[in-house]
Amino acid sequence: MVNKVNNKRRQIISGLGALAAASTLPGRLAAQSDANDTDVLIIGGGIAGSSTAFHLAEQGRNVILVERGEIASEASGQNMGGLGGNGWGNNPNLLSYITAGSVEIFKRMQLDLGYDMEFRLSGTLTAIHTEEQYEYYQDQVARLHTGGYEGELLSPREARAIEPEANSDLLGFMFSKERGQADPVKSTRAFAHAAELAGASINTGQNVIGITPLSSRGYAVRTESAEFRCQTLVLASGAWCDPLGRMLGLYIPIVPIRGQMWATESVPARVFHTIGSAESSYFWSKDNGADASTPPNLTHKSNQRRIRHLYGRQRWNGEIIFGGDRESLGYNKTPNPEGIEVNRGHAAEVIPLVASLPIKRTWAGLMPFSTDGSPIIGRISLRENLYIVSGLSSSGFGRGPMAGKLLADFIHTGHRAHVLAEANPDRCVMEA
Repeated sequence: MVNKVNNKRRQIISGLGALAAASTLPGRLAAQSDANDTDVLIIGGGIAGSSTAFHLAEQGRNVILVERGEIASEASGQNMGGLGGNGWGNNPNLLSYITAGSVEIFKRMQLDLGYDMEFRLSGTLTAIHTEEQYEYYQDQVARLHTGGYEGELLSPREARAIEPEANSDLLGFMFSKERGQADPVKSTRAFAHAAELAGASINTGQNVIGITPLSSRGYAVRTESAEFRCQTLVLASGAWCDPLGRMLGLYIPIVPIRGQMWATESVPARVFHTIGSAESSYFWSKDNGADASTPPNLTHKSNQRRIRHLYGRQRWNGEIIFGGDRESLGYNKTPNPEGIEVNRGHAAEVIPLVASLPIKRTWAGLMPFSTDGSPIIGRISLRENLYIVSGLSSSGFGRGPMAGKLLADFIHTGHRAHVLAEANPDRCVMEA
């Protein structure tokens, strides 16, 4: 049995051609385990949970992942597909690790393991609209360089040399070359598929309805159709972590935040980078809008718009996609046409081309924002053998791979990486 596991791990590491492209995978993965007792049980089939499962299985751990829908059916499959930050820097902090580290994992998955994730390190252009924003980004670039991070201010002419559709009337652009893009669904399913090949059991269509601590320090997790038992339990269910926590008598301060997006018809390649705007980051640097129950950096508060936010790119299938709104509406995932139009107008200020392209489709998803704005990754000491990876806010897709690896390493070795200190769940998880 050990030799079989080791052989599977060697296959994963060597990146043999037997690893199928993630785009060919069905929505429901094949492995539905009959043996429901395991060492580690992970609840949540998004990119963070799938990465945790992959890295634990590579380390030889017995892992079951349960997902109530399909792999990538929630936020990990519904986002823009942006990833990365400004590099590692001279003294990497948690943000450096989960952004730059995730980029390295994306490289490994596509370049070494052979998955078609549509990954490329395209860089990001962030549009600067006002003199105040320009001065803010001048200071930001200086701080980045002092810390050993990447970032460069470009004139409109310089920006248009690499992004011809960029608006020449803007004051300038911030260029972040360490940022990239990938397809969210293909990528998330690639992690789940790699976890399965490494020995993990991936169980979809398993809606958790109860969690009971066992006298043996483990947990019994009941779904609508099965029961699973484990020694170690991982909550990786994104915006649904708090409802799961309440099954254990815990309050986990994760708020579901609706993000919505829209897409044009497919057109020939016209947009080559991921695209953003300085408007929101400058505004939030002055007032992030947080209070005891409201996470920082939302576009709306008390049903009123405070600011616009923008991110977008062109997919490999030719669609140009944009989004940006962040609104606390509970578990409402219905797109708002008015917000879509506001976002479209914002996008047209940066890439005028989109003003002439009709909207083909719209969609929305729920992002897991912690109330203090920081990730929640690590062991919940209020319960035995309970771990969490969540609170990755609007950047869970780009941060989830390394967040999952950091948690997997913590579980496997018992040693918490120093950068996880600021993500310690004990700062905010309480008895309900």
